[in-house]
Formats: sequence, structure tokens, C-alpha cells
Amino acid sequence: MKAQVFRGVNQLSYEEIPVPTLEPDEVLVQVRVVGLCQSDIKKIRYPLYEPPRIFGHETAGTIAAVGSEVKAWQVGQRVAVMHHIPCMRCAYCLNDNFSMCDVYKNISTTAGFNASGGGFAEYVKVPGHIVQNGGLIPIPDNISFEEASFVEPTNCCLKAVKKAQIAPGQTVLVTGAGPIGLMFVMLVKYFGAKAIATDLLPSRIEKALNVGAQTAFDARDRDLPAKIHALTNGMGVDVTLLAVPSEKAFAQALDCTRKGGKILFFAEFPDELEISINPNILYRREIDLMGSYSSSYRLQSLSADIVFNRRIDVQALISDRYPLQNLSKAVEQAIDPTPETYKILIYPQ
Repeated sequence: MKAQVFRGVNQLSYEEIPVPTLEPDEVLVQVRVVGLCQSDIKKIRYPLYEPPRIFGHETAGTIAAVGSEVKAWQVGQRVAVMHHIPCMRCAYCLNDNFSMCDVYKNISTTAGFNASGGGFAEYVKVPGHIVQNGGLIPIPDNISFEEASFVEPTNCCLKAVKKAQIAPGQTVLVTGAGPIGLMFVMLVKYFGAKAIATDLLPSRIEKALNVGAQTAFDARDRDLPAKIHALTNGMGVDVTLLAVPSEKAFAQALDCTRKGGKILFFAEFPDELEISINPNILYRREIDLMGSYSSSYRLQSLSADIVFNRRIDVQALISDRYPLQNLSKAVEQAIDPTPETYKILIYPQ
């Protein structure tokens, strides 16, 4: 089969490799489409993982083979694939911190080499632990593979929305109107709150309005805090979701979030960046700082329901489609996006 193998920083090699062999409790999925995630791009661009590896984890496809012990799944079924499933027994899992679980972190779907998602290949193997514990999600007949590939990223965003306790009637600032920021706008609206979006690109500001933002501003607007306070009766927003790794965006969040509000870090900042903050700002204004990483097992069914019942329009987020052999070009476009670049999908076939 063909696969894009990570051979080192910024080195992707389109290669012929063996189709993964199955253990009795495993399933082989033919990848129909896989989303290109910012976390994939980070792993390709920086020395975070030893090569060789095959990344890609927002996967949807068709079951191509099942192990001899697999009874619940059949060849030909259409599935969305969750690349991590927690153990549900460790101290982290018992506190619903599933993404901190060692099993969650270390057992993954794979197309070969060190297990790393494996979606950037024609076939991906799903380990028995994931098969047996809800990591395969049936795709309804009326839902496309493209739509189904959004179940995992929807889960990640939904986890942040739930963690920040966003509720009907609240006002939420979303910094950055890329594909993740736009999904936040959709989810905020779905849960009955009002979204205010910011971005640097006029096209993305317009896009945020089109997908449900109450209003949207240029992130460079010096009057942004004043405008947001004017929209919120002088209080500020209830929650800010940081969807871009920007020190300036964090400073704006502090200026725009009300007393007693929340600021949630969703985007991963560079390790070398240190942000200084006067702790009295948090103490006196009682602002909660929190982070949200990856998906939540508890939200898997709700994420599928939101996508499969089209409660948000994930198709509106798709801007580009690339064949697997052109993955490097897709990564380049994601790093240096055009004004109309949003979600990029990759097709192995």
C-alpha cells in the first residue's frame, strides 16, 4: 500500500509499504478520507517524535478485514475511527482526565512503524483495545466519509466547550477563525451562547459571521476591548476560547473577559514562549485559566450525534482536498494559508 512516512523534520516520503497484518482481535480499515490537523503539522515540522512514523488521525473509511476473534464488526462497514481510547481504570480515567491516561497516549491506530495514528496511508490497523472499547463508530448511510472525519475534531472542541461550562445566554470570545475557531463558533451557537470571533484575515472574519458568530472583529483592532465591553453591558465576555497560540490574543483575553469569567487555552503555544502575568489579576478578578487537550471518551456519542445529525455544518469548514501523494503541498498550504484556506482533507485513494 501507499503511505506518507515521516522520515525526519519536514521530511515526508511517499512510499510503498506492507499492509498491516492483523492479530485476532484487530480490524483493518481502508482509509477513505483523513483530515489534516494542526497537531499533525506540528509533529511533521518539529523534532517531537523519532522517525519513521505515519501520522494522521481524523480518519473515516471502510472495514477491509477483521481478525478471527472480532464478531461485532463486518467487512464493508463504514466507520469513523477514534485513534485513542483510555483504559477507564487508572487514576486519571477515574477523574475523567482521559487524555492523561498512559493507555490513551500510547496505544494508537497504526499503518506501520511506531503507532502514531496511521491515517496518512491506504490502510490503518485498529488495535484490539480500541476495537473492543468503542473506537469504531458506524457511519450512517446518509453521512459522507468527509463529514464522518469530523467526529474526532468535534469531540476535541466539544470537550473544551464543556470544560468551560459554556451555557445558554453567555457570550464567548473565540480568538482565531481558522477551522478550529469556526467549529467553536458553531458549537457555541448550538449550545445557546453568543460567539464573538477575531482574526487577522477579512475573509475569515466574514466566514465566522457566516457560520454563526454574533459579530467578528479584526484581532489588531486597538479598540477591541472597548467594543466587546460595549456589546456586553460593560462586563466583558463570560468565556474566551484561545484557538490561536498568540501572546497578544492572551493579553486581549485578559482585557475582554469579565470578572469571574474563564479563559481556556486550546491552541498549543511554543515551548520556548513564556507569558508573564500579575497573579493579582486572577486573584482580584477571579478569572479561571484552564487548558483543554485532545478528546473526551465521555463525549464520543454526543460528538457523533452532533456530526451525524448535522447539528453543525462541518461541510462549511472544508476548503481544500488533496490526494495522499500531495500531502507535503497540503501541509505547506496549511502553514501559509490563502485567505480561503480552512479545513484540508486528504484522500489516499
